[in-house]
Amino acid sequence: MDADKQARSDRIGETVLEKIKTHAEAEADTITLDTELTELGIHSLELTEIIFDIEDEFGIEIEMNTVEAWENLHTVRDIVEAVRDLVEAKS
Repeated sequence: MDADKQARSDRIGETVLEKIKTHAEAEADTITLDTELTELGIHSLELTEIIFDIEDEFGIEIEMNTVEAWENLHTVRDIVEAVRDLVEAKS
């Protein structure tokens, strides 16, 4: 991975993590990429708000409903990877 792509990838991870921390019931400093989404106390409304925040931040469209999100995404890292894929597909 070249330096530019690595920097963009790190920015995506940091940005997604921060957006999740603002909506989580868990203590923000305890949330990492490996944190299970079920540990965050995020309900469907908060998940929808996180998705909207991420879409606005990166100019992407995440086509999934919240039920699919809970079924397919298990950790914070899963969300970050999904966003990375969408951002890379867009560029």
